[in-house]
Amino acid sequence: MSDLEKVLAHIDADLDNALDRLFQTVRMKSISTDPAYAGETRACAEWHSKDLEAIGFKSEVRDTPGHPVVLAKNHDAKGTKVLFYGHYDVQPADPLELWEGEPFEPKIVTLPDGSKEIRGRGASDDKGQMMTFIEACRAWKAVTGKLPIPITILLEGEEESGGANLPGFLDAAKDELKADVAMICDTNMWDKETPAITTSLRGLCAEEIFIHAADRDLHSGFYGSAAANPNHILARIIADLRDADGRITIPGFYDGVPEPAPELLAGWDKLGFSEKAFLGEVGLSIPAGEKGRSVLEQTWSRPTCEVNGMHGGYIGDGFKTVIPAVASAKISFRLVYDQDPHKIRAAFRDFVKARVPKDCRVEFTEFGSGRAVAFEVSAPAFQRTQQGMSDEWGKQAAFVGGGGSIPVTTMIKEKLGMDVVMAGFGLSDDRIHSPNEKYSLTSFHKGIRSWARVLAAL
Repeated sequence: MSDLEKVLAHIDADLDNALDRLFQTVRMKSISTDPAYAGETRACAEWHSKDLEAIGFKSEVRDTPGHPVVLAKNHDAKGTKVLFYGHYDVQPADPLELWEGEPFEPKIVTLPDGSKEIRGRGASDDKGQMMTFIEACRAWKAVTGKLPIPITILLEGEEESGGANLPGFLDAAKDELKADVAMICDTNMWDKETPAITTSLRGLCAEEIFIHAADRDLHSGFYGSAAANPNHILARIIADLRDADGRITIPGFYDGVPEPAPELLAGWDKLGFSEKAFLGEVGLSIPAGEKGRSVLEQTWSRPTCEVNGMHGGYIGDGFKTVIPAVASAKISFRLVYDQDPHKIRAAFRDFVKARVPKDCRVEFTEFGSGRAVAFEVSAPAFQRTQQGMSDEWGKQAAFVGGGGSIPVTTMIKEKLGMDVVMAGFGLSDDRIHSPNEKYSLTSFHKGIRSWARVLAAL
């Protein structure tokens, strides 16, 4: 047997122990957003640090102004140097009454089809996912006495509460974190049988706007038509944001937006994605974005503008004939490739100001921003990761785009200057952040085996 075959056999034989270790960390209420759980959050960091030391890593719990970071290193081997990122903190379990069991008492549930899932807060996001990587390292160390490549592991304790202290930590520890490539296991498979590597994530720019008109709410009988109505002004602004073909009309909005590479589009075409089924799951049937673009293009490679909330005037029970003094809307932009969120914000504000009457005024509130990130799938780390995952699952791992944002990915690329391979084994129905969060037992088991193969390939 080759070393890899021995490692895979060890992973199979040690699965119960791996589950026990996962259950230990899931039992820890590392809820980073709630100060009441600060002690348990630190205890979770210390548990992971000691666990990594047991594998042969030199591990430390590093303090930050918030929750601590775990930094562990094992550089005994030669070859591709990897930085692995995960987060040990979790979302609150509320509402507790909707859980089918205790959120922090993990269990395995057998479904009617015979498949099994691990249930508990953090089972998927991100304790189960990050433990697949750690267990693969453990198996290599147990079988061969060493890791196949030099590895640094960084575990954050504030991902679920905004990650405010991670940028400063990355800056301070930049030299310690240097590697050839970063790995993150916090994403999904394409489906339950097809592994996936996420190669792009969209950026974000979010704004709330307030249109102010009269100095108080007005009687619509006395002032109707004569007085500016902020609701009308806001409605016109929002309507003007897109043209009849679904394109966003803000000047310069598409600067830095290239066409997807033909080989990438060809790969997406082979995924067997059903637009009808995708929209049908939410009770819709007609794609609403840019005409001439597939739904996958719209959600993975094109920017968007969405109205997330609107308010103006009386919205209580009954009726009140009023012209409101102010109307507001929350508007977000998902950005791609080289779009600059600061330029988008400035262009949006100019767009709005040009449509507000001179005797009215507009107020803006910024709600964060971040650049998109995309990687070349031809890079060796992506090709070798794809091969390792494909060998394990018996189906070629798909290169997919991500419609959302994972801020740490952009931070690693910009601050540390390295590509990030996002290879996760979650499923779209894992109910992360919701009651009854789960992680497929197959995802956990084959996830460990996948990482073992990827480490060998690297």
